[in-house]
Amino acid sequence: METSTALYARLLADPGLPLDSLREELGCEEREFEQALDELRGLGLLQRTSATTSGMAAVSIDTAVRQLLADSDRRFTALLGEARRTRERVEHLHARYLPLHTGAAHELVRGTDRVAALLEDAARAARTEALSLRPGQDQSESGLAEKLARERIALAHRVALRTIYPAAALHQGAVLAHVQALTAAGARIRVAHTLPLWLIVVDAGLAVLPAPGEPPGSAAVVVRDPAVVSVVRELFEHFWAASWVPPELLGRTTPDDRHREVLRLLAAGLTDQAIGRKLEVSDRTVRRLVADLTAALGAQSRFQAGVHAARLGWI
Repeated sequence: METSTALYARLLADPGLPLDSLREELGCEEREFEQALDELRGLGLLQRTSATTSGMAAVSIDTAVRQLLADSDRRFTALLGEARRTRERVEHLHARYLPLHTGAAHELVRGTDRVAALLEDAARAARTEALSLRPGQDQSESGLAEKLARERIALAHRVALRTIYPAAALHQGAVLAHVQALTAAGARIRVAHTLPLWLIVVDAGLAVLPAPGEPPGSAAVVVRDPAVVSVVRELFEHFWAASWVPPELLGRTTPDDRHREVLRLLAAGLTDQAIGRKLEVSDRTVRRLVADLTAALGAQSRFQAGVHAARLGWI
């Protein structure tokens, strides 16, 4: 058993144990012990308290997950504010700075047909990367088919294609099928709670932005000025860092009763051995069940699996 897991189990079982006694009992070096403590603190599984000799107490995975989700809600609220400020900055960019450049630095394209042709040309010209935010998605069969065809052109050139959609958009069957096809073709797709505007960046040398004051999809501003394109690219990276791979793209299915019971027991803080006794199976079987769940949830750790499971309503 890993030191952090064993330490967590002992603190749950006997919160009053002094840390020195715990380290001796686990038979680990001081550095390893401190790393285990740091890991548990980072996961929210340890909280400071004056009620124990060690000055800390272990909390259940369920409690840690709830706290993590509460923190996520606070970050989401902050992200909404950041999105509003970002939109204001982009509008400021349009209003004050684009007019200062020559015609070669930017171009206004009007008309849905001309915008579609512009995007196809950009896809054909892409050689390294194509980045996009898609807050408004054309859900018509023809619109999705045209977009898929354009992006397959870029993927055929081995272009790194990264796109962020609003999480709510994937509730539409047509959009979900579309992003699944893109993922199968090699694109990297993530979702976010909210996106401030539609944009595309190609090869760090071209950016396409919505034209202010124009109906969505009817006009676009093409920017070639390297400094402005760099700002737009940084905006994309900001949202990419805060986005995540949607569950629908991980090929997950609803867990069966046994896997769901394992999740419940994990959330209660039980060790593999304790879970095995509860379910009357071997430790090896428990480890296999936990590995199945971690893989199905696209998680990197048990704790992350618990967070994903809670978001999906599995526990």
